[in-house]
Amino acid sequence: MGRNRKPTPTKATIVKIASELFLENGFLGTTAAEISKKAGISPGNLTFYFPTKEHILAVLVERMLAFQRQELARERAAGKCALLSYCLELTALAAISEEIPTMYELLAAAYSHPLTLDLIRRSGAEKLREVFCDGKADGDGEEITELEAIVSGIEYATLMHTEHSASLPHRIEGALEAILLLFGVPEDTRREKIAEVLSTDYRAAGRRVYADFRRYVTEGNRHALDEVLRTTEHRA
Repeated sequence: MGRNRKPTPTKATIVKIASELFLENGFLGTTAAEISKKAGISPGNLTFYFPTKEHILAVLVERMLAFQRQELARERAAGKCALLSYCLELTALAAISEEIPTMYELLAAAYSHPLTLDLIRRSGAEKLREVFCDGKADGDGEEITELEAIVSGIEYATLMHTEHSASLPHRIEGALEAILLLFGVPEDTRREKIAEVLSTDYRAAGRRVYADFRRYVTEGNRHALDEVLRTTEHRA
């Protein structure tokens, strides 16, 4: 993501510190100066590895997308249908954005910056293909890419909220209805899945998913740093 793509202990440390600060204090509440100070490097050295905060955010977004893929695979393995799993994932993300200000801020940045939005859209296209197209590519992929651009816009509108926004259940219902309709899901199936989602304790599910995601990031940071250190020691 930065100019220096080769894994190094310093780069892994920067990601570890920055992701912890983003999740604890928010993306806007974390400065590059704070990251470099905690990493024990100069601001100039930080920009050598990551030109901007958004480049570090992109690493965290990649991990978030990997976590989402893992969760969907886990639910599929447990026998839950792909369509319901997709609906529950978006619902949990909306609940997280509503209840956890630092995640609201992080998601706002992720959907607003071209670098991170591109990651979201590419991963989203793969997910939509799996859920709605049985995993098959549609021609040259342009149609699913176009549809994903619409879906990511719906997701953004659902996750971002102000005091004048509709309530969370109304935003969830509207988003799921629009997305399922876009992909031609029959009306009776749409009503069934949306009703099933809204009958769950999706706020509690959001808190659980958020806690699992934080553990996933912490473990990923530890593994990445350990792996780089082992490689460095081996080369030495």
